[in-house]
Amino acid sequence: MKLRIILSLAVVIFCSAANAQTGITWSPPQPVSSSGFGNNHPRITIDRAGNPMVVWGKSSNHSVNFSKWNGSSFTSPIQINPSGTEVATDTWMGLQIASFGDTVYVVYKEYPEAPDSAHIYCVRSYNGGTSFSAPVRVSYIADSICRFPTVTTNMIGCPVVGFMKFDANFGNARWVVSTSSDFGLSFSPDVLASGWSGPGALVCDCCPGTVTASDNTVAMIYRDNLNNLRDSWAGISTDSGQSFNEGINIDQNNWIINSCPSSGPDGVIIGDSLYSVFMNGAGGTAAVYFSAAPLNPPSNTTSWQLNGNTPGLVNQNYPRIDHFNNAVAVVWKQVVGSADQCVLRFSPDITIGLPVSYDTVKLGNITNVDVAVSGSNVYVVWQDNNTGNVNFRSGTYTAINTSLQPIDAFSISLTPNPVNNGMVSFSLNHELIHPVVELFDVTGKQHLPDEVIVKGNKITFNTDNVPTGIYFISVKDEQGNYTGKLIRL
Repeated sequence: MKLRIILSLAVVIFCSAANAQTGITWSPPQPVSSSGFGNNHPRITIDRAGNPMVVWGKSSNHSVNFSKWNGSSFTSPIQINPSGTEVATDTWMGLQIASFGDTVYVVYKEYPEAPDSAHIYCVRSYNGGTSFSAPVRVSYIADSICRFPTVTTNMIGCPVVGFMKFDANFGNARWVVSTSSDFGLSFSPDVLASGWSGPGALVCDCCPGTVTASDNTVAMIYRDNLNNLRDSWAGISTDSGQSFNEGINIDQNNWIINSCPSSGPDGVIIGDSLYSVFMNGAGGTAAVYFSAAPLNPPSNTTSWQLNGNTPGLVNQNYPRIDHFNNAVAVVWKQVVGSADQCVLRFSPDITIGLPVSYDTVKLGNITNVDVAVSGSNVYVVWQDNNTGNVNFRSGTYTAINTSLQPIDAFSISLTPNPVNNGMVSFSLNHELIHPVVELFDVTGKQHLPDEVIVKGNKITFNTDNVPTGIYFISVKDEQGNYTGKLIRL
């Protein structure tokens, strides 16, 4: 018996209109600071109470500035690099920030980048950004060169720092990770996290990367370079960044390009999945993609373009992603016609998918963007070159109580799961009468497995033509609706 396989609007929250609202109620945009403080490459995180904290660079004096929401406005910016120390900052790269409650870490690279005496440093605050420590050196690299620091926190709030490392002549580009076990007072020797695509693999040497962590898992996400094949990869550690023993391809668009595109990936770990966003130009136009890769065990995954059907779309770039529990927001810059846009897609629960609807957060001369999510708010910052400011906008959303349905608590249990290929089956506790079976990826794209067969209370289908990734299956019959999660390796 062959079954109909359709996309159900009842199971995954998807809208048909590309410019429909995401369910976020937005406040008016406002500046974080005046243009006199610069506006390079702003980055945002939140404190224990959910208040946004922003850092950015100023090109004219190579400084790092920090400001925090005080309940009604942003505080006057403070410079957090010491006097006499210059910081590498530009529109497409610069410093990074991470937080764990009221513990805040900011990492930056000394300017200029080239000398081996210019290092990466971390400053920390234990009081939510009220004051910051003196910088602590992260990169102990002898005669090597480093750039592009990125930071996250581990399960107890210690910083994990990734950065790109070169030999003394700017050769042998690779990503490494250094960890701290004393809350940023000192850092371990760095360990290699890249080089997974094949013999001779380097990394794209002017593309920033992102390090992210959850429990004991750390992912160093970066753009690879295997003979000018420049797709995005992730090095995976299961011992809190002490070693990286596996790598996964999160991209698989096979983008061959002879020069560096100066745009790197971003990602977050939720449950047993790595959700990533990145720019890829394999289709002839710079476009933003989204992927969801299984981590138990780690597996390569396919990716999907976000909002590629937008009328008048010229290009997309600089995507960023953040989450709070299962709520996920993705933001990026795109050009439609001749207008720059800051746009955002949001799901209050990524385990039921990423809606196709998006919000246009801001129009204008926008260079790059960032996003942070709290339990009830989404915060967006962007480099606004009309005003010269770092600008900010906040929105509120209604959280979904996912405590009643954690990531793996589904009513359908599939066997085998994960699956490499071949047949997958599951059973319900009653005979199936006129069932409708549905299978979709995390972006809502429909997939049609072969050989879907029903017999009594059991359904079997073939996964040979289903790409690698994370999928949701739904079965509806006369007795109810049932859902399950499938990992295709």
